[in-house]
Amino acid sequence: MRPTPLALVACAALFAASSAACSSSSGSGTSTGPGDGGTSSTTGKSPGDGGAKGRVDATKSGLTDGGPSGRGTPGPTSDGELPPADAGQAPSDAALVTYGDAYTGGVFNLGPVDYAETQWHNACAPGTKYDPRVQAVEGDLLAGLWGNIANVAGYCDACIFVQTAKGKSALLRVVTYGDTTPNSLDTSPQAYAILNSNEYPRDMTWEFAECPDTGPMLYEFQTASSEWWTSLWVRNARVPLAKVEVESANHAAWAPLTRGTDGTLTDASGFGVGTFTIRSTGVDGQVVTDSFPWPAAGVAGAFLTGAGNFK
Repeated sequence: MRPTPLALVACAALFAASSAACSSSSGSGTSTGPGDGGTSSTTGKSPGDGGAKGRVDATKSGLTDGGPSGRGTPGPTSDGELPPADAGQAPSDAALVTYGDAYTGGVFNLGPVDYAETQWHNACAPGTKYDPRVQAVEGDLLAGLWGNIANVAGYCDACIFVQTAKGKSALLRVVTYGDTTPNSLDTSPQAYAILNSNEYPRDMTWEFAECPDTGPMLYEFQTASSEWWTSLWVRNARVPLAKVEVESANHAAWAPLTRGTDGTLTDASGFGVGTFTIRSTGVDGQVVTDSFPWPAAGVAGAFLTGAGNFK
């Protein structure tokens, strides 16, 4: 997938057979630090809680038309964050939870989108590519989104559900975004093999969807991070993120992190040295908090494992 001028590529992974890792290209966000589990809590009722999950239509609140590609795309708030969606439940597709309207009129292509970046850099990855630990949990069913989708970088590492006109379907993980035709997708070879019926054009529709449960959320800090400037990727979240906040030595109250074009979340003033808590809010209103002690080696390049995930 040819990157946009800002090198923004969204990560999409098929989460049917295996889920795939997403990462935005920032050129300075590699994760080299050791895993460090923290404490976690999850609040909020997930769609379909109390039984089999149903297919969710989250179009009634928190969603706006994002332009030519943006049917059902969560629109930004005044500070650029994606608002939570008040999801309702429809009585079909018991194992699938989706968010917003379907994106129509596009086709799926063999990008190729891959972790090796054989042709294009993944916009959601650091310059050193996706960390192998992220690849392991997000899988190799990957997708790249059309770069003109509103707030496209906010969907790094989110999942999408793809249905072709020939009746094939798959769950993919978004790992990049860039130049393609409106609402079209570039995919990994593994995803393409599942979707392709040798048709042309390769018509399909897709929706944002809940990812499979592949373990806790992961926090990959940029190598330039410090107590004075702190930046990270939130990986492996099961629900697309509406916003991410921090409470830390420098922030007695919850402070929003700013989303970058490579999918990073940044505190320009830094967390400060000391215990910090990251609070992630999904588009369905669920909240996950993970608390960590300050890493002995600092946060530069740290790779921290949370204690939980969205339900």
